[in-house]
Amino acid sequence: MKSHTSNRHHRIHEEGRHSVIGIVLLMFIINIPIYFFVQPHWLCIITLILTAMLLVFVAYFFRNPVREVEITDPNFLLAPADGHVVVIEPTMEDEIFHEKRLQVSIFMSPFNVHANWYPVEGNIVRSEHQKGRHMGAWLPKSSTENERSLVVIETPSKMQIAVRQIAGAMARRIVTYAKVGKQSHRNEHMGFIKLGSRVDMYLPLDTEMFVQVGEAVRGNETIIGRLPE
Repeated sequence: MKSHTSNRHHRIHEEGRHSVIGIVLLMFIINIPIYFFVQPHWLCIITLILTAMLLVFVAYFFRNPVREVEITDPNFLLAPADGHVVVIEPTMEDEIFHEKRLQVSIFMSPFNVHANWYPVEGNIVRSEHQKGRHMGAWLPKSSTENERSLVVIETPSKMQIAVRQIAGAMARRIVTYAKVGKQSHRNEHMGFIKLGSRVDMYLPLDTEMFVQVGEAVRGNETIIGRLPE
C-alpha cells in the first residue's frame, strides 16, 4: 500500500537561518574582545565553549530533515509533526464542524523537529491565526485557549479535516504557510512552531487509527491512520 524514502541528511530550516547567523555573529562579538583584552585566556575558552553550545542547540532545534514519502492510498493520514501522541478521543468540535470529531494530538518537546507537514493532499478551504494564552501545550485547554493556527483541508473525496498548530508555554511564534485556495501536498511543509508545542487534528469519528496514545511518531513518515471511504 505504501513505499517511502527518507533522506536522513539534515539542513537548517529557513525559519532558523537568521537565528543561526545571529548566534555566529554573537560568538565573534563576545569571543574576539575577550581573547585580545581579557586575562587569563581560559576565560576565552569558557565563553567560546558556552557560545558554541548555544550555536549547536539552535542549529539542532531548527534542523530540517529531508523526508520524502510516496503513498498509493489517498486516505492514509501521515503524522503532521514529530513527537508523542497524547490524545486520541472523540471530542465535540464547536469551532469548525459543530459536531463530534476524533481528536488526535501530538505533543512536540523542544528536542523534536518542529517543522509541520500536511497530513493529506487536498484543497485548503480555511486558514487563520488566533491570538491566545501560552499555557503548557500538554494541557487540554491549550487547544482552545492558547495562541494557535487553524488549517482545514478538503480531500479529493470532499471530506474535511482540521489541523491546528498550538503554541506552548515557551513557543512564541507559529508560522503557517497554508493559504485558502491553495493545494496541500505530501512532502510539503504546512508550517513551523518555535519551541515546545502541539498539533491537533480533527478527523471523522470512523477514521481507522494505526497508533496509540504514548506512541512516538515522525512527521511526514509515520502513517497514523486511514480516513473512511
